[in-house]
Amino acid sequence: MRKLIFSVIAGGLIIFLSIFFARMIAGSKKDKRPQPQRVVKTVFVDTVKNATVPIVVPANGNLRAKRRVELFSEVQGVFRSGSKLFRTGQEYGAGQTLIRIDANEYYASVQSAKSNLYNLLTSIMPDLRLDYPTIYPKWQAYLNGFDLDKTTPKLPEMTGEKEKFFISGRGVISNYYNVKNLEQRLSKYAISAPFKGVLTDALVTEGTLIRVGQKLGEFINTGVYELEVSVSKTYGDYLTVGKEVKLFNLEKTEKFNGEVTRVNGRVDQNSQTITVYIEVSGDKLKEGQYLEANLEAKEEPNAIEVDRSLLLENNQIFVVRDSILDVIDVNPVYFTDKKVVLKDVPNDEVIVSKAVSGAYAGMVVKVYDAANTKRAKS
Repeated sequence: MRKLIFSVIAGGLIIFLSIFFARMIAGSKKDKRPQPQRVVKTVFVDTVKNATVPIVVPANGNLRAKRRVELFSEVQGVFRSGSKLFRTGQEYGAGQTLIRIDANEYYASVQSAKSNLYNLLTSIMPDLRLDYPTIYPKWQAYLNGFDLDKTTPKLPEMTGEKEKFFISGRGVISNYYNVKNLEQRLSKYAISAPFKGVLTDALVTEGTLIRVGQKLGEFINTGVYELEVSVSKTYGDYLTVGKEVKLFNLEKTEKFNGEVTRVNGRVDQNSQTITVYIEVSGDKLKEGQYLEANLEAKEEPNAIEVDRSLLLENNQIFVVRDSILDVIDVNPVYFTDKKVVLKDVPNDEVIVSKAVSGAYAGMVVKVYDAANTKRAKS
């Protein structure tokens, strides 16, 4: 009985001591959660002053020579060497021979046809002198001026019906046009430069057998180029011929002045865009060079331009009123990659000019004061 009483007393004492020491340990903890400090973010602001904002449509494309010729052969023969090698990058003046094809055989056939015409004219001269003495002198003068080494001259003008019947009946007219046809074809054995320029593509070399219809190369006029760009049909009515355009290279290190010369009257059904052609000239420009263009489509009155990051999802922007953020509804009328043009923003409204992370309506903010910051640093 005594052991039972002793055990109960000992157990109760242990429990009491455990509770006592547990409370002492819990009460000795001094670390407490610090009170959160209220952080007021600093925002950059601008005061709205509505004005006329030019709508500039960005576009880009590759330059293409305004005057270009694709060279094709209409005759067959061996490509003979000329004064200049037919190579890519070779420059030619206007009228210089680009390609000369061997025409010795064909030249002989042309001379034979011209000789036949000359013999035919000679054979009818006695009859003209007897039957038509009034028209004989002009035909005799034509025969005297006939040179086999030169282009066949035009036949004398025939005035009377008897003269026409006589000349035609002897086969003079048909022989004459046969010779002119051969001479015209003979001229195609040599291709001359229609303007001063450079050869940008050469597909044949001297000694090559050229066939009819074969492409020989490309020839362009350097200095004047066209830039083909596509713009939204929304601004098609504002892009008129003669409008000046600012052009830049890819690195933005060079600037060029262009002019709209043509506007396609058809809208592309797939992209709903209109093709605009911009003429630009310059010694530093090259065929195929990439340029970016800024097309001034129109001017939007009573509007402002801000960064796209400031426009919220519901066409709203943040404003600051008594150090508290608020939102107002706006009307976006034009977007670019980085900017947006807004209307319906009241004048003298203080808007946030740089995006603030975690911003919300009712948030307490501090307006950045550049003047005070400079004074504090000094």
